[in-house]
Amino acid sequence: MSVKDVNNERFQAEVLDSDKPVLVDFWASWCGPCRMVSPIVDEIAQENPDLKVVKVNVDEEQELALRFGIMSIPTLLVVKDGQVVNQAVGVRPKEQILDLLK
Repeated sequence: MSVKDVNNERFQAEVLDSDKPVLVDFWASWCGPCRMVSPIVDEIAQENPDLKVVKVNVDEEQELALRFGIMSIPTLLVVKDGQVVNQAVGVRPKEQILDLLK
């Protein structure tokens, strides 16, 4: 499954109302650590069709970043049944990101 970029308008439908668990990557183009995590997130999306993966650009979607209390990036959230059930801040290896989804 491919990674989708979501904005405030599509967040409810794509993330909160999803029937699948959702990995949300809050990032920005100027963020070096975000560029390190991005290919890992893309790989996880390709390898896990039972998972939805979305990215939120904090520069373009400041309202969403505020809503979820994003203070540092990259921040990864795991959303199940409309609720944040796990999160991690900073660069993480693939195994740690996958552990968030359990």
